[in-house]
This record gives sequence, C-alpha cells and structure tokens, in this order.
Amino acid sequence: MRIELGFSEDVAIMRLSGKFLAGSDGPFLRQKVNDLIGAGSRKLILDFAEVPYIDSTGLGFLAGSHKAAQAAGVNVILASLNEHVRKVLDSVQLSQFFVIAGTEAEALAKLKETAQSADVTGAAAAKPAKTRKRPPAGNA
Repeated sequence: MRIELGFSEDVAIMRLSGKFLAGSDGPFLRQKVNDLIGAGSRKLILDFAEVPYIDSTGLGFLAGSHKAAQAAGVNVILASLNEHVRKVLDSVQLSQFFVIAGTEAEALAKLKETAQSADVTGAAAAKPAKTRKRPPAGNA
C-alpha cells in the first residue's frame, strides 16, 4: 500500500494505491489519518482510485478512521471506490456510515456544498432572536 498526501485548499486528500491487505497497512494509514486530525484537518478525502482490493484490515482501518474523524468533527468522504471495494463495504454495511463520491472532484464539490450549507446555517444561528417587548405587568 502506498499513500500520496495532497491538499486542495483546506481539504486533505489521501490517495491510496495498491492492495489493502493484512499487515502494517491498516495501522500505518490509521496513524496518518490521526496525524492529519491532530494537525487540524477538518476535511478529508480518502481516494481509492488505485486500490483494486480490500480485506478485513482495510475495513478495520475505515471503521477506526470513521470513529476518530467523527469524534474530532472531521468530514470524511470516500472517493473512487471500484466495484470490489464498494461491494465489500456494502456487504458488511460499512458504506452507510460514509459519504461516498464517484471521483475526487465530486468529493471536493460535496465538501464545498457541506461548508456552504454550514455557513448559511451558522449565519442564521448567529443572528440574535427578535424579542417582542411585553407591556409592564399590571397594565391591562
């Protein structure tokens, strides 16, 4: 397994390549995700375009990464899953816990949509609520 780490604005992108097999791949990748989270990354894309095969180690990595990311408030998107990887995720019902995009570009677009909707929601929440003045007690 090989990892290429890149960034697009405030999004960390881990491009994975090779078979995701038992051994040191899972712990190594989990540590890389934890390092990114520790460094302040809040948006992460895991690009599987070059991963032809995944086994239980890969599933464990994804489950652990999801848990760590969720605890830290990090948005994680899986991108470019081939049919085998998608089928394995579906068979153990892990895909329901992730946002999945067809390509890295689609993943970046989804993160921008998420950020824009969060900005709108945050702006609405930041506005002070209008209060109506009540007449003084006893005046009817």
